[in-house]
Amino acid sequence: MVNVEHDFHMAEGEGDWSYSKNSRRQEIVIRETKPIILSATIEVYTALLPKTMVIVDLGCSSGPNTLLFISYVIRVIADQCKTSEGDPVELQFFLNDLPGNDFNELFRALEKFKKSNIADQPGHAPPFYYVSGLPESYYNRLFPRQSVHIFHSSYCLHWRSQVPKGIDASRETYLNEDNIYITNTTTPDEVKQFQEQFHNDFSLFLKLRHEELVYGGKMVLVFLGRKDEDVYNGDLNQLFGLVARSLQSLVLKDLVEKEKLESFHLPVYGPSVAEVKEVVMQSKIFNMDQITLFEANWDPFDDSEGCDVHDSTRSSLNVAKCIRSVLKSLIVSYFGEAILDALFVEFRCLVAKHLEEEKTKFAVIATSLKKI
Repeated sequence: MVNVEHDFHMAEGEGDWSYSKNSRRQEIVIRETKPIILSATIEVYTALLPKTMVIVDLGCSSGPNTLLFISYVIRVIADQCKTSEGDPVELQFFLNDLPGNDFNELFRALEKFKKSNIADQPGHAPPFYYVSGLPESYYNRLFPRQSVHIFHSSYCLHWRSQVPKGIDASRETYLNEDNIYITNTTTPDEVKQFQEQFHNDFSLFLKLRHEELVYGGKMVLVFLGRKDEDVYNGDLNQLFGLVARSLQSLVLKDLVEKEKLESFHLPVYGPSVAEVKEVVMQSKIFNMDQITLFEANWDPFDDSEGCDVHDSTRSSLNVAKCIRSVLKSLIVSYFGEAILDALFVEFRCLVAKHLEEEKTKFAVIATSLKKI
C-alpha cells in the first residue's frame, strides 16, 4: 500500500524531467487565481493591521511557483504600507510540504528571488520578510493556535492522506482490478471509499487550519476537481485511466507483476464543487467567500481555447513530462525505477491517441474561506 507521507514528493532537481521544469500548468493556475490571493491578503491586512503577518504556503513543492505566490503577497503588502501610517508590517512565510520535498532546491532559488525582488521595486524597499521551510503533512497540526493570518494551497488538496483503507483491506471484497483510480468498472462500494476519504481528509484539514488561523484569517485553496456531479464522469478519470492502461501494457510485457498492479491505487480524489461546499458547510467553522471552477488544458504549453490539438505528438510529450514529474516518486517506491522510462513511453503514446480524438481539460476549483 502506498505510504503518502514517506513516499510522495514531486520529482526533485532541475533536470528535463523535474517538477521544477515541468510545472508550467501549476504556474498558470497561480496566475489565474492571483486576484483571489490579492483580495484575501488585502482584506486580512486592512482588517487586522498586524505588526507581523504569518503566511503559509501548503504543499509548496520545489519549483518556482511558491516564489511567485510570495512575490504577490510582498508586492500587495508593500502597496498597502505606502498608504498606511505606523510601523511597516513584517512578513513571515512558511513553506510547507512533505519531508521528501526538495527544500534544498527551493531555498537555492530563494536567493535569486530576493535579489530580483529588490530590483523589481527600485526606490521602494519591500517589507521585511523571512522565509522558513516546514517539512510535515498538512493533515497534521503545524502551528500554535491562532498564529497564522493566511493559508494558501495550490494544486495539492486533491491528494489524499492515504489510499482508502477499504480498497486494499480485502481483495475479495474490493476488486478495482487493474485500475488505479475510479473508472466505469469501479464498484459503488469502492467509489464510496474514495468519497469518504475525501470527506474525512478535507474535514480534518479545515478543523486543523481553523485552530491555527487568527480570527478573521483566510485561506485560498486551489485544487483539481471535476465539472460533472457524476463521479464516474470525473475529469481525472481519463488521465489516470491512461496511466493504468500504460501499467497494464507493462504487465503484458512481463515488466510489472499483475498482482502488484492490482494492489496499486493512487491517493487522489477530484471532488465536485457541490462536494466541497457540503464539507465546508458541515464544518460550520468557515464562511465561503468565493468558489469558482475553471478549466485548464492537459498540455501546459497549449494556451489555446479551441477544441482541437494542433500537434498531438508534442502535446503528448508535454503531458507525459508533467505527469511523470508528479507521479515519479509513487511509481518508483511501488514498482521500482526500472519501469519508469518504459511506462511513460506507453503513456505518451496513449495520450497522443487520446488527444487526436478529444482535447481534454482539467477542472480546477478555487475557493476563498474566512474563519468564523
